[in-house]
Amino acid sequence: MERWIRIGPGLAVLALLVLLQWLDPAPMERLRLQVFDMFQVAAPRSAEGDGGVVVVDIDEASIAELGQWPWPRTDLATLTRRLGEAGAAVVAFDVVFSEEDRTSPDALARRQADPAVRAALEALPGHDALLAEAFAAVPVVTATFLDRRPMGRAFEPKVGWTVQGSLPVAHLEAYQGALQPLPVLEAAAAGNGFVSLEGDGDRIVRRVPLVALHRGVPIPSLGLEALRLALDADSPVLLASDGSGQATTRDAAAVAVRLAGREIPVTDAGEMWVHFAASNPAPLSAAPIVTGALSDAELARRVGGAVVFVGGSAAGLQDLVSTPLSPLTAGVNVHAEAARQVLAGHFLQRPDWAGGLELVLTLLLGLTLALVTPRLGALWGAVAALAGIAGVAGASWLAFTQARLLLDPTWPMVAVALVYAVQTVSAYYREERQRSYIRSAFDRYLSPELVRQIAADPGKLELGGEERDMTVLMADIRGFSRISERLSPRQVIDFLITFLTPMSEILLARRATLDKYIGDAVLAFWNAPLDDPDHHAQAARAALEMVARTGELNRTMPGTPGVTWPGEVTIGIGLNSGLCCVGNMGSRQRLSYTLIGDTVNMASRLEGLTKQYGVSIVTGSALAAELSHFALIELDRVQVVGRDAPETIHALLGDETLAATPQFHALAETHAMFLAATRAQDWQAAEAALASADYDALGLAPLQDIMRARVASLRANPPGAGWDGVFRASEK
Repeated sequence: MERWIRIGPGLAVLALLVLLQWLDPAPMERLRLQVFDMFQVAAPRSAEGDGGVVVVDIDEASIAELGQWPWPRTDLATLTRRLGEAGAAVVAFDVVFSEEDRTSPDALARRQADPAVRAALEALPGHDALLAEAFAAVPVVTATFLDRRPMGRAFEPKVGWTVQGSLPVAHLEAYQGALQPLPVLEAAAAGNGFVSLEGDGDRIVRRVPLVALHRGVPIPSLGLEALRLALDADSPVLLASDGSGQATTRDAAAVAVRLAGREIPVTDAGEMWVHFAASNPAPLSAAPIVTGALSDAELARRVGGAVVFVGGSAAGLQDLVSTPLSPLTAGVNVHAEAARQVLAGHFLQRPDWAGGLELVLTLLLGLTLALVTPRLGALWGAVAALAGIAGVAGASWLAFTQARLLLDPTWPMVAVALVYAVQTVSAYYREERQRSYIRSAFDRYLSPELVRQIAADPGKLELGGEERDMTVLMADIRGFSRISERLSPRQVIDFLITFLTPMSEILLARRATLDKYIGDAVLAFWNAPLDDPDHHAQAARAALEMVARTGELNRTMPGTPGVTWPGEVTIGIGLNSGLCCVGNMGSRQRLSYTLIGDTVNMASRLEGLTKQYGVSIVTGSALAAELSHFALIELDRVQVVGRDAPETIHALLGDETLAATPQFHALAETHAMFLAATRAQDWQAAEAALASADYDALGLAPLQDIMRARVASLRANPPGAGWDGVFRASEK
């Protein structure tokens, strides 16, 4: 059970993480994409050999030179014609020519009121017709912008698709509308492709769609159509999951696009991951080509045999997108990047099994860490967690750089971090609960300082019992039965609380452990659970303070409003030292931190002897030997009830201050003479010693009377020659 408590929190958070990984929430998807972006930034694609694709840029300089966009179609016809004459394999326009040229003669003619002028303009060739002628002379791909709203006419691809398997309609992006080029231009062009680029949730373009659905019909992208013409390929082939030999239980998804012997891996939605290059061949500015500033020879050198993409980076064209390597770049550059990768056979891919592998890693690493962290502890657990995180991150990086695979390290890394954090916090919480339990278990029995020490280091608390040299105190209220007779049960409780509270405060202040309250009695001990080398003196001082505090209460409590005080209260205290067994004892159902042993029993008997000798505090011989600097006098040698061996008992009268007074020295000397005479059966000398000492000055008049009565009894009934001087107590 304890093992499950220790690993349970880690397993619970791991189960939650696995569920979230299966659901793949948007924040984690964005984090995964950002990790892939970091990989691209750290290891961009090499641009070596990218000369087969060239970008002609309608840049700000071209706008400044040729005028506001859109340019006259005659300029674009010149651009197309010159590119064709320079040997461009294909010219793909990332520009949608959806409206007629407003500068065309036929367009101007419609705005003229003068019939002669209108006739003259109508006789001139239209700019769109001139551009169509240029398109017919050069392999050109026109662009279509797709829209999800129903608009425009149906898209008519130049060639159809071959679908191997089922058409993955559940995954491909579907559109109902399209903004298409003028029919005259579309008819003249050799190809037609869509240019819509939809970034991820953070607006960053990471993938280029090669195929989409327009009104249920698969159509090619601008780049794919340009490559089809450049490679003189037949219709492209869309390979679906149910036609690829892969086992699948879900709807058919796109797997790859085949073109001219090349197989391009794609996502379920028919998108190609783009591995962006750090730098590409510098684009050609459009204006020098149109104006002729760029010579035919130089233009042929730059674009001969190449796939040329024409697009705009000028801000006014509104065709700027974000990529992992650039906050803003022309959309035409993204299409060109994709074409370069296809020609180079350089593909990034996230295989179908990636998600399963990542889930297995999450489970494996999370489960391993959940099992080993409780054994390793926080420090080595952190080392194991960091090693797991580093291993996953390193494997993902190697997969990207060596195999161009996109494997997501985030879920396994998050699992390792969270499982470790939860396990560590849980262990800390359990430790705090243990400390809290220790505090709650001991704060009413130990001094606050001892509780703090045990809570800081529970290892100091030996559970199950250990032998220690200890000092034990048993205190009892004299005549409590008579007190109880005069008070109601509620008043008895009020009295005990009023009395025992200050007594307990004294004991705790003297670093005692309060074992238990037995009605009106208190059992306390020293030198456990923590070592206390001064436990003998601490116990003696506590007993003296308890007697003094009782006298103070007798003076202050009677007549106090709301306080039940039964009159003059006296206490008896037994103190003893010796070996005890202390620890958690009891049954499986309930334990108590307590102590047992002959030392404890003797302390109880010594407390009972205080009544028979008329003193407040009686100590055993072992403790008296440790209190030589205190005011102690030997009382007697006694055989207590239930014990065969006699014990030399002492009365504790005060601390070092009293012990240093002449009055105490005189009494101690005389009382010692009395004991010696009594044990020698010299009754006359014993009586003389008793009579000469001032017992009353130290509050020992009752002891004097008791000893005088004993001597009289012994004189009347001599014990005989074999008497050992031991008094045999008849009651506890």
